[in-house]
Amino acid sequence: MAKKDYYQILGVKKDAKADEIKKAYRRLARKHHPDVNPNDKVSEDKFKEVQEAYDILSDDKKRKVFDRFGYYADNLDADSPFSTGATSGGAQGFDFSGFDFSGSQSSGSGSSFRDIFSDLFSGGGGGARQQPEPPRAIPKKGRDIEIPLALSFEESFTGLTTNITVNRSEQCSRCQGAGDTGGPVVTCTTCKGTGQVMRTGGRLQFSQACPDCEGTGRRRQPCSLCNGKGVTPKTEQVKIKIPAGVDTGSRVRIPKKGHGGRLGAEPGDLYILTNVGKHKFLERKGDNIYVSVPITVAEAALGTKIEVPTVEGKAQLKIPAGTESGQKFRLRERGFPSLRNPSLRGDQFVEVKITLPRVISEETKEVLRQFEKLNPENPRKVIGLE
Repeated sequence: MAKKDYYQILGVKKDAKADEIKKAYRRLARKHHPDVNPNDKVSEDKFKEVQEAYDILSDDKKRKVFDRFGYYADNLDADSPFSTGATSGGAQGFDFSGFDFSGSQSSGSGSSFRDIFSDLFSGGGGGARQQPEPPRAIPKKGRDIEIPLALSFEESFTGLTTNITVNRSEQCSRCQGAGDTGGPVVTCTTCKGTGQVMRTGGRLQFSQACPDCEGTGRRRQPCSLCNGKGVTPKTEQVKIKIPAGVDTGSRVRIPKKGHGGRLGAEPGDLYILTNVGKHKFLERKGDNIYVSVPITVAEAALGTKIEVPTVEGKAQLKIPAGTESGQKFRLRERGFPSLRNPSLRGDQFVEVKITLPRVISEETKEVLRQFEKLNPENPRKVIGLE
């Protein structure tokens, strides 16, 4: 394997003390870190090289091996007093055995992961850890709003244009939706610095990352106008147009009339959820309308023309002679307009029900007896009864 001069990589002398090595590492790591140099392959490789050099020189065992043999590898002879016990032939890499992930220093190492990475971008050494920067707000589309609207049967047929009052929000004019004006960093008041808030789902309670500080527990001084929300409340009269043919459960979208977006993002949408009332006589099924109309025995036997109710008023229906009770007739295109294709309409179906006359006099009874003699008939014949 190719030999590397780890002292030269870190820019320190061979007799450099541990704190000098650590200081040199922090300086170079900051300089070549991928977050500082995005999409820079050269800096990325240099960062890995610096990391490798520090891994060797910060560990007493590995440094002694390097000083004696001029290189360090995991495939040293297992009998060597400096062997790490790694599998022979393995790729060169870092030995993590000397690090204590809990934050305290182990006996074989002069540092811990928590020490290294907490100091990496702090700009100092050995002091208190610098708190992570609170997240910056990002453009975010506003939330949608849903509002129920009751309609009559006739309004759902004809459609409706009206104004409704909407309690929505708009982007804060002071902070432009950022939630802060670049002031000092303070403890998040929403989660009281814990980074977590409690949510309730049914009978269960659970915690999740605070939406205002994104789990950091800290945020910049909130904007005094919107209190850090990025949006301010607004009550607005919104003109809505309900198309003809809506039914219970239909959702009518009014674009960009939901809650305001943040940092220039567009607002959400407003959705009207329709709830259509029932008609006294008519019943809707899909785009079709159904109605039941009573007729007399004479009308059914002799045939006639009757008026039937429709959603647009009265219509004429011809009843042919010999009509039976329960028979259905169709009025073409007297149903609801189609939401998918307003040029199409459903039909109306009329079911006739024959009603018997009330016998209120002996004269009426005699007429019925004469009718029966002149028209002998056994309707039960069809079910095998003579």
